[in-house]
Amino acid sequence: MVKKLQKMSADKKAAPPLASAVKESAQQIWLAGLGAFSKAQEEGGKVFETLVKEGLTIQRKTQAAAEEKITEATSKMANMATDIQSKAGHQWDKLENIFEERVAKALNKLGVPSAKDVDALAARIDELNKSMQKMNGKAPAARKAAKPAAKKAARPAAAKRPAARKSA
Repeated sequence: MVKKLQKMSADKKAAPPLASAVKESAQQIWLAGLGAFSKAQEEGGKVFETLVKEGLTIQRKTQAAAEEKITEATSKMANMATDIQSKAGHQWDKLENIFEERVAKALNKLGVPSAKDVDALAARIDELNKSMQKMNGKAPAARKAAKPAAKKAARPAAAKRPAARKSA
């Protein structure tokens, strides 16, 4: 126990230089803090304006990069939409063709002529009309004029028939 007391008394004698060094260091830190505070008050406005300018620069760069990414994403989405629309259109065309083929088969089974059959028949009729006109030597206009005359001739004959019935 005596040895412990002697050590403690020896430490107390060594402590004052250590304590004074710690006290002196704390005093310097305190003074440095006061100096920094004073400097910040003097130059705080300038530093604040500089920070605002740097912030604006960074914001503009960030916005430009974001707009570029948005434009790129929009372009990709537009391309994807075009591709999907093209594929969907192609599928609709296939479906439409299948539907048309099945309807044509069903109509054919029922004996209904197809549009191709009707077109071919119309073309054949046109050819026959042309050949008939060549054979008769009549122009189409003359044939049209002959039809109203035939109708007028048919009317008086119809008018005579009822009169004949009255007399009978």
